[in-house]
Amino acid sequence: MTFDESAFEFEFHSEVPDPGDALRNEAERRLSKLAAQRQDMIGASVVIEQPAEAETRYLCEARVVAYIRPENVAATEKSDDVMSALKGALDAVERQVREGRDRRRKPWKET
Repeated sequence: MTFDESAFEFEFHSEVPDPGDALRNEAERRLSKLAAQRQDMIGASVVIEQPAEAETRYLCEARVVAYIRPENVAATEKSDDVMSALKGALDAVERQVREGRDRRRKPWKET
């Protein structure tokens, strides 16, 4: 069975003023690629927030969740740069998804 892009649910929410299309496009491209040719990943959600300046030392936080069977995967990255935060969270989710797939392919191998 091949990847059905219309069945892949993608949500993007940004509190960053005028985030532009670059953030959304980067996230959607990488997450769609991760789901391609697979049946385990059914969607993803990306949230980019800017906490109150007085409360934190970082300027933004990106949270990425991959809706994947049997267990969802999530990562959060904080940074002074919005794109760096997003890429860091995407990198972490991609790594976790690939490691989980590898473990499921080799159930006899203990971690």
